Formats: sequence, C-alpha cells, structure tokens
Amino acid sequence: MSLPLMIFAAGKGTRMAPLTDVTPKPLIEVGGQTLLDRALTLAGQAGTGPVVLNTHHLGSQIRHHVNGRAIAISDEADLLLETGGGLRKALPLLGTGPVITMNPDVVWTGTNPVRALLDAWDDGMDALLMLVPLAHTHGRQGAGDFSLDPAGRLIRRGDLVYGGVQIIRPDRLAEIPEDIFSLNRLWDLLIAGGRAHGLIHDGEWCDVGRPDCIPLAEALLNG
Repeated sequence: MSLPLMIFAAGKGTRMAPLTDVTPKPLIEVGGQTLLDRALTLAGQAGTGPVVLNTHHLGSQIRHHVNGRAIAISDEADLLLETGGGLRKALPLLGTGPVITMNPDVVWTGTNPVRALLDAWDDGMDALLMLVPLAHTHGRQGAGDFSLDPAGRLIRRGDLVYGGVQIIRPDRLAEIPEDIFSLNRLWDLLIAGGRAHGLIHDGEWCDVGRPDCIPLAEALLNG
C-alpha cells in the first residue's frame, strides 16, 4: 500500500533558536544530513506516494532545497495554520483518502516507523499514531501523551509519546470551524468515536526541537 505524505515544515522553530534565526528547522543538520532529508529518506524507503510540504518560516530556503524533486508545496507564508489547519489546506494536493503525516524534527532507530504504520493500517481505523514509550525517548521534556486500551485504541494521558508520524483520515477536518488549529482537535473527534489507534515503536526516538538535542540525536544515531 502506498499513501500520500505530508511533512509539516512550516513551524517557526522557536525552541531551536538561535539556529532558526537564519535556517528553517527542517534544514538543520543532524549527523551531516538535514532533518527534512532524513524524513524524506524514511518515507522513500517505506514506499510512500506523492509528497507535500507546508512552508512558512524561511520557506524560500525549503523551496530551494527541494527544487527539482517531485514535491509539492503548500504555502503558509501569509498565515501559519498549525498542524490541523495546515493539513486541511493541503488536502487539494493530497486527495481525499488516508494520509501519512510526519514531523521532521525527530530521529528514529529501529524499524522504519512509516513502513510499520503502513503494514499495520486497516480500513477499520481512522488514525494510527506511532507511539514511543517514554523510557525510550531522548530530549523529551514532560510526560507522555497516550496509553492504549486492549484493542490498541488511543486513550488520552499515559507514558506513550506521540512520535510525530501517523496515518490519518482527513474527512472530519470539515467539522472543525477554526482556520488555525492543532491536529489534537481531530484526534479528539476520532478518539471519541473509538477509531483512533496507536502502534508502539520498537526502537529509540529523539526530539530534535532544541539545540541541546542535536548531540543527543547524533549519539543515538551513532549507536
């Protein structure tokens, strides 16, 4: 199965300042490769379909970086829409079926998380989030996000961290009236309906949201 992919590349990268004063966070390098290219490599290895990036902060640099590749741009230069609003704006480029979304500001070890989600997805789901046990995260600040019931459905609060990659059906975005909103709004709708599921990652994970996380991520990648 191949699904379209959206990479959220539009954030301001506030936590990564001062590096993001001159470079958009997706183009920050970890281990000699940009975070964006790491995400694209994982997706490519998993066999995803068409790729869309949204852009805002220093978006021209991202456009230049991917110039010549088969990647569409959803431009949020005039108004940053957050993850939910950004996904809804990009739907004309993504189609109406399930979509993979990725946050590029993380690194993974273990099984390719995109491939694992594609292998586990079935039509009885409206969302399937890749989750990481808190004990297997690096650079994480704060508690976990979710737990799972015996059927693998999401429950708010617990020691499982959302790793930043998922498969999700975008249909119910139309029910949210705001223009600017987080995907948490959509997750709440899907959780209430019992159709939001989680899959636990089998490796390690690092948040690369702050400058001090870069050496943590490089140490993890170097084993």
